[in-house]
Amino acid sequence: MAVLWLLLAGLPSFLVGVFAWVLIQHFLTTEIPSTLKHPVKLWFIHGMLLYVVTLGNILEKLRICAMPRFLQFLESLMPIKKDPNVLVTDMHFGTIPVRLLKPKKASSQPRRGIIFYHGGGALTGSLDRYQSLCSLLASETDSVVLMVGYRKLPGYHHPVLINDCQNASIYFLKNLASFGVDPSRVVLCGESIGGWAVAIVTQALTCIPSLPQIKAQILICPLVNFINFQLPSHQQNKNVPLLTRDFMFMCMCKYLVIDPSWKDAILTGSAIPLDKWKKYRKWLSYDNIPRRPGSQDPQPEILGPFNEAAYLETKHTWNAELSP
Repeated sequence: MAVLWLLLAGLPSFLVGVFAWVLIQHFLTTEIPSTLKHPVKLWFIHGMLLYVVTLGNILEKLRICAMPRFLQFLESLMPIKKDPNVLVTDMHFGTIPVRLLKPKKASSQPRRGIIFYHGGGALTGSLDRYQSLCSLLASETDSVVLMVGYRKLPGYHHPVLINDCQNASIYFLKNLASFGVDPSRVVLCGESIGGWAVAIVTQALTCIPSLPQIKAQILICPLVNFINFQLPSHQQNKNVPLLTRDFMFMCMCKYLVIDPSWKDAILTGSAIPLDKWKKYRKWLSYDNIPRRPGSQDPQPEILGPFNEAAYLETKHTWNAELSP
């Protein structure tokens, strides 16, 4: 009984201590954009994200609960924002859960179709969390929106996410008439890791001539290159919430089963062989990115000394299915 009381008394102190440590780290590293209208709100949300991730990591090290499951549990407690003007239907395409959203107002002709893959780094994100955004897409564009509930960490790694998104999309495209969708007006849309999935799935779907052609792809802050982390977007935004480079790298390592100890080699380019860099530089370098007037001049790309062990552990990232 004494041990139980000791634990109960010590738990609040432990939680407060972790919170204080996270806030100190947060103050030292976070860079809030000066043009933001509500910087305090973003700062608070980012701080809470770091706090729950830290608690999840502690639970995982204690072998109590996997960090992704802890985040997903907390996420499931959040309320769902519903739009009374949008009809929501849950279903399964085989074993893949999907959610169909369309305006309740009747339409005299087939609507546009939007296939949406949510974000979350394969750690978090769900049909519930992105329902508000997709309801807005459905109502504002008078479209039928298909949300794909792909499988995530900790139980599933690459290429499960891509396979789920692709298989659900193929089924939807084969049955557009039954969903009231115009086959000439279908787009793929995704955010974060979902945007990455869009870039890959779009390329795969173009190789299936029997399917309706995708009209456009909409990529919202995607990571489409797992090789060069010295690009301007990585340099200039590495400490900007909510997606810092460290958090993105953690998600990447967990999903692609890469040991985090290779972080420095990957970020400095030491895992890039010189012959491969010469061959693929025109796609992976920022040399061909148009310069915008007044934009910050990025630091030059300088690859670190080649580390063959790091390359052998990460060479699968050179696959076009990972770095489209």
